Amino acid sequence: MRFLITGVTGFVGSHLVAELRAHDDSAEIWGLTWGEYDRRSLESAAPGIRLLAGDLVDRESVKPILAKAQPDVIYHLAAATSVARSWDSVARSLEINAIGTAHLFDAILGSGLDPVVVVSSTAEIYGRIKDTDTPVTEDQPLAPVSPYGTSKVAQDLLTAQFHTGRGLATIRLRFFHLTGPGRPPHFVASSFARQIARAEAGLAPRTINVGNLDSVRDFTDVRDAVRACRIAADRNHAGQVFHVCTGRETAITEVLDLLLAMSECEISVEVDGDRVRRSDIPWLVGDPSRIKAATGWRAEIPLEKTLKDLLDWWRERERVQS
Repeated sequence: MRFLITGVTGFVGSHLVAELRAHDDSAEIWGLTWGEYDRRSLESAAPGIRLLAGDLVDRESVKPILAKAQPDVIYHLAAATSVARSWDSVARSLEINAIGTAHLFDAILGSGLDPVVVVSSTAEIYGRIKDTDTPVTEDQPLAPVSPYGTSKVAQDLLTAQFHTGRGLATIRLRFFHLTGPGRPPHFVASSFARQIARAEAGLAPRTINVGNLDSVRDFTDVRDAVRACRIAADRNHAGQVFHVCTGRETAITEVLDLLLAMSECEISVEVDGDRVRRSDIPWLVGDPSRIKAATGWRAEIPLEKTLKDLLDWWRERERVQS
């Protein structure tokens, strides 16, 4: 099998490479890179991956990528992913997430290839959920509350439309809150873990700065999520949309408490107003029934293990700096 992963240098992309390689060591994996990235680091973590440089926003740069990779399956992970940062770069979020996706689809149609295309969507497209609509199913109306969410709605709908209107074998995976080793520090659990690791290493005060701790999320380990990516990439699922989630409610304060309990030193907590989102979603928990019924996938990694692995990942990196 030949695979192309857009956004291969990102959080999910690096884990997906490991998942595909572990499942089939003969898989031919191509990765699309954009902007600055640590090529040596990726190649060390995933030997044998073939990297191609390109920019999905540049329509013409996509064609030679497909011609070289000739993929049987495309995992489209490339995206502007930050909710907070999307308020400062609204047009850029739309350009990368929506227009970049349209360019990819157009290039596939013009290539003569017929790959399965798995597209990474997000639960942020649902916005604020009413108490009567819980847990969230795939049929929930889309009502984003951030530019990031809006850009992902456009991407999600384009993915559906290119299947029904142009015959592309697309599959949408709506990820709920992913975390685990390698998560960038501007995401909540990783922010907490990094601050703890820095405090333990003597690189920062023994204080964690936090935002809103009352929000409730559905935390899924990234390693479970990439397993869902691999399993869902079946042509029989073309046109489908699946939630990738646990179905479990976890308050942000519970995540903080679990990480603090793992700390090697006493750490205080301070609320930082700058860390509170302009348009926070108070509750977002999904129903994974559809993907379970269609593929047999279910989340398996306990949150405690996810957070311990995340904290240890940061400890390793921060202690190098101390």
